[in-house]
Amino acid sequence: MAALRFDGMVAIVTGGGGQKPSLGRSHALFLASRGAKVVVNDIGVGPDGRNEVPASAAALVDEIRAAGGDAVADTNSVATPDSAKAVVQTALETFGAIHIVINNAGVALLAPFEELSDCDISRMLDVHMLGPIWMCRAAWPHMKQQRYGRIVNVGSTAMFGIYGTSVYGAAKGGTYSLTRALAVEGEDYDIKVNTILPMAGTVAISHLQSDSELTRAQLQQSPELVSPVVGLLAHQSCPCSGKAIEAGGGKAYDVVLGTTTGYQSSAISIENLADNWDQVVDQAGLKIAPDTLRDLRMSLKAYKPA
Repeated sequence: MAALRFDGMVAIVTGGGGQKPSLGRSHALFLASRGAKVVVNDIGVGPDGRNEVPASAAALVDEIRAAGGDAVADTNSVATPDSAKAVVQTALETFGAIHIVINNAGVALLAPFEELSDCDISRMLDVHMLGPIWMCRAAWPHMKQQRYGRIVNVGSTAMFGIYGTSVYGAAKGGTYSLTRALAVEGEDYDIKVNTILPMAGTVAISHLQSDSELTRAQLQQSPELVSPVVGLLAHQSCPCSGKAIEAGGGKAYDVVLGTTTGYQSSAISIENLADNWDQVVDQAGLKIAPDTLRDLRMSLKAYKPA
């Protein structure tokens, strides 16, 4: 196969200025090395949001330019509608278009649920949940008008439940749902939207997570092995939309939801449900939940207001 390149494409990578190793940094470098013009967006406070491991969009832009690429730094936040529009405006004013958005920005304030402050909760939701919403809304009209766009939302397997990630995981789960719905809305305009669930060793992992089997497994994986997966999802030839792709260690997996055959009774009661609970959760005959754009579109149209 000929090399898949991004010549003529303009990409925004939010949270792209992190210290090495970091995912946003790796994605920005990968896209630039393949010909994309890259807006490296980062407010510079690092993965903990407290500047203990500071980031720099400008430093990465210098690195990209030194390697022969084309990039510009942007330090606007993704957490409000106006600042997200400013990020997109940087792309438009500098490069004249926007084709790709990688919603990678994040702040991880991990702790048991009752130990999280109200401020910590708001900050995580603002960046991880509202951030992708505002960025997608800012880029969407331009992508729709040109009838082309690629959006990769960065999710996390924390959405399935990991100790100490209650709000972080909830936000990532919301981002996955956003991806699914936008994939349907964007289909007629060749706007493809997918979620990446990365597994990689980054400064965020080493700095924020306590030692555990999961942490040690993550630290063994290079962010550079995730970026090609992000690259394909961001490419013109992207083969899917609405997917959640887990990537790490050079592997890629399609993550799907499913439903069991379950238990049914016209006289359902607490008692007979309890008696048949094993049937409710029996995964034999598991059916994948609606997973194609056709099924999703039919489902949404059934509830679309007249």
